[in-house]
Amino acid sequence: MARGRGSASTSRAIVAMAFAVACCCCSNLAADAATTYYVGDSNGWSFGSPSWPNGKHFHAGDTLVFRYVPWIHNVVAVDEDGYNGCTTPPGSRTYTSGDDRVTLARGDNFFICTRFGHCNLGMKLVVYAA
Repeated sequence: MARGRGSASTSRAIVAMAFAVACCCCSNLAADAATTYYVGDSNGWSFGSPSWPNGKHFHAGDTLVFRYVPWIHNVVAVDEDGYNGCTTPPGSRTYTSGDDRVTLARGDNFFICTRFGHCNLGMKLVVYAA
């Protein structure tokens, strides 16, 4: 009968080790999970958004949510030239829902509003993702 108790102890030890390994793996996955950011926080996508990324650390795969009034603003994902010149290069993605979700790519991600000359008035944003 002593042999049976030893088997049970060994089984419990194996189960405990498997549980510990699973917890470690899951915590690593959670650490790598993407983060969702709301551009402009409670103000939404607006003229104050260019300074919004300051102090934040973004990663490729994170999601930016742009909230705005659709008939007043839009979001256009552009390249650096489009950002600097407030122009929409061919192939740029335009968002118009007012609740747009954009996944960040590694490096600089550039966004402008093309409505009513808003970009020229400063409504543009660059977010660097590591």
